[in-house]
Amino acid sequence: MKRRTVLTGVLATLLAGCSGAAAPTAPSSPTNTTAQSADPPGSVRPTSSATHSESPGTSSAPTPIDCATRIVDEMSTAERAGQVVMVGVTSASASELAVLRKLKIGSVILMGSHSDGVAGVRRVTKRLAIGGLRTPLLISVDQEGGLVQRLKGSGFDTIPSAQVQSGWSDATLTARAERWGRQLHSAGVHWTLAPVADTVPKSMVRKNAPIGALKRGYGSDPDVVAAKVTAFIKGMEAAGVATTAKHFAGIGRVVGNTDFAAGVKDTVTRADDPYFQPFRAAVGAGVPSLMVSTVTYTRIDARHPAVFSPTVIGLIRGRLGFDGVVISDDLGAARSMAAVPAKQRGIGFLKAGGDLAMTVTPSLAEAFVSGVRSAAKDAAVAERLRASAIRVVAMKIRLGLVPCQ
Repeated sequence: MKRRTVLTGVLATLLAGCSGAAAPTAPSSPTNTTAQSADPPGSVRPTSSATHSESPGTSSAPTPIDCATRIVDEMSTAERAGQVVMVGVTSASASELAVLRKLKIGSVILMGSHSDGVAGVRRVTKRLAIGGLRTPLLISVDQEGGLVQRLKGSGFDTIPSAQVQSGWSDATLTARAERWGRQLHSAGVHWTLAPVADTVPKSMVRKNAPIGALKRGYGSDPDVVAAKVTAFIKGMEAAGVATTAKHFAGIGRVVGNTDFAAGVKDTVTRADDPYFQPFRAAVGAGVPSLMVSTVTYTRIDARHPAVFSPTVIGLIRGRLGFDGVVISDDLGAARSMAAVPAKQRGIGFLKAGGDLAMTVTPSLAEAFVSGVRSAAKDAAVAERLRASAIRVVAMKIRLGLVPCQ
């Protein structure tokens, strides 16, 4: 998505989705702010947030998939539909909470810029511990560093950009990511929608609006990017915080930014692309989730944006061997989705093989859920919905949000 100026783009992304940027931060290295490590009330710090492919009944002790299956099989279609939609919230206002309750939403993403520190964010996340839902909300945020750091203030380090992070040793990055993860955990946040696993060729760095121009990437060598992605994931996992490698099939070789432009195409990436290596490494590191972009990859599937492409998402399941949660990039405010009726966006992603459809715009949540519920009258779609809800609930179990007995 093209920007007239960097400043314009940065301000605009306060209202946009996960491929956009938050307000800039000046320092280029972590501050010495002491992390607040106390766990939120009722939370359980997991031993691992890694995702594994599990089959019900493969051991005497129940697996997260076993437990998630039992929970989801007790859900109504409406509850399952809520589990597969992520909704943007800013302050957990009464109106936002009403939407979450009514639609039985299972996950949220914190939007806006929160500068009142860990204590302020924790006040928001406590309000999100709402009753009436079969499982607690998964609370996520864009907390990459650099221009994309939603949560700031006392208790949060100022996180440098991925470009700066790439100059650190893997061990240093892991240690600092663990520290950042502890800060998120203490604020009641379960999931950071990071790291960026996109590789930007040297020739594209300045032209690549979503990643290179914003210094969001770890470099131009897929092997280096893979190492840094792995280091970040390991650090966050050690802190009990889930991660998402994004934005498959890679947005490092496009010019436009899908938050602000329609019809963005990648004419280079192919089904056996070497630039998949960072995503493959993320899967190997146990990443719980992969995010799919809204770019169209003409050499893989020229007819559909990746989020609506069974071929692209099939590469995640098949070529990468990933059976965790596949989440969409924003399908709500993103300019790339403007021509698609809101009711078709969430279900279009699920039918293509995705699990968790994101809208950062709360007013679209009802259309997303309604579209899923209506389509689930078909038995094949209902089974697809069930499988996705199981993956999402299993992720909650691995994070200690839901007991597994």
